[in-house]
Amino acid sequence: MLFHFYVRSPHFHSHATENPMSDTLNGATRVHFIVGDPIAQVKSPAGVTQAFQDRGHNAIVVPAHVAPDNLIAWLAGTTLSQNVDGIIVTVPHKFAACDLCATTSERARFLSTVNTMRRNADGRWHGDMFDGLGFVEAMRAQAIDPAGKKALLVGAGGAGSAIAHALVMAGVSSLAIHDESDARRASLVNRLNGLNGVPVQDGSADPTGCDIVLNATPIGMKDSDPTPIDVTRLTPTMHVGCVITAPAITPLIAAARAKGCTTQTGADMFARVRDLMVNFLLGQ
Repeated sequence: MLFHFYVRSPHFHSHATENPMSDTLNGATRVHFIVGDPIAQVKSPAGVTQAFQDRGHNAIVVPAHVAPDNLIAWLAGTTLSQNVDGIIVTVPHKFAACDLCATTSERARFLSTVNTMRRNADGRWHGDMFDGLGFVEAMRAQAIDPAGKKALLVGAGGAGSAIAHALVMAGVSSLAIHDESDARRASLVNRLNGLNGVPVQDGSADPTGCDIVLNATPIGMKDSDPTPIDVTRLTPTMHVGCVITAPAITPLIAAARAKGCTTQTGADMFARVRDLMVNFLLGQ
C-alpha cells in the first residue's frame, strides 16, 4: 500500500513534466503572499511566481483573502512563519499595511502606503510602493514621456496616490486629481502641490485640455460601471491609461482607442510593477 502511494503513475509524471512548478515546489520553497479583499481578480500569483523561477529563485506567491478587520491578526500570524519572505499588498490594505511596517522607503513614507513588504534582518517588515513607478515606466515604454505634459488623474487611493507622486516627480507641467471622496482628494492635492515645482489642483471627470488621462479607480471592473472619465471629450492627441487588469480592456480603454488615443492597460502597468516588486523582494 505505501509503495503504491509513493510511486508516480505515468499519467502523473506526464502532468508534472508539463508543469515545472510541481518539480520545484518543495520544503525549501520560500513563500510570499498577496493579500487583499477581494482577491480572486488578481493576476500577481502566477506572474510573480514565474518571475522568481526565471531568476532561479525557489519561491511561490499565494493569494490570501483577508478582510480589513483581520489584517493585523493575519499579519501577526504570518510573521511567525519563518519561510515567509514577502507580502504583496493590494486593495484595500495599502494604507493600513504601511502602518504595520517597521521601516519604509522615503516614497512609501511620503505616501503613507505600500504595495510590497519584505523582511528586515530582525524579522520585521520593510515596505515600499511601486504602483506609480510602474505606471510611469509603462508610459515611457510607449514613448510617452510625462515631463512637461498636463495630466488628469482619477482616483486618490493607494494606487492613485502613488501614480500622482510618480507623475509629479517625473515633471508633468500640472496635475489635476479627481476623486469621489472630497477629503481624500484634498489631502493628496495638499501634500503634492508644489512638490518638484509642479502645481497640483482639484480636477473633474472632464479631460479637456489634458495630454495624459489616467484612471486609478476600480470603476470599470463591472459591466454595469460607468466610465470614470467623460469619454465624449477625449481627443486623439491624449494618452489614456487604466490600472484595472480584469477586464483586460475596460470600457474607458475601448472608448479611448475608438477615439484614436494611445492607451495603456492595467496589464501594461503590472508587467513593470512586477519587475520592480521582484527586485525589491529579492533585495536587489
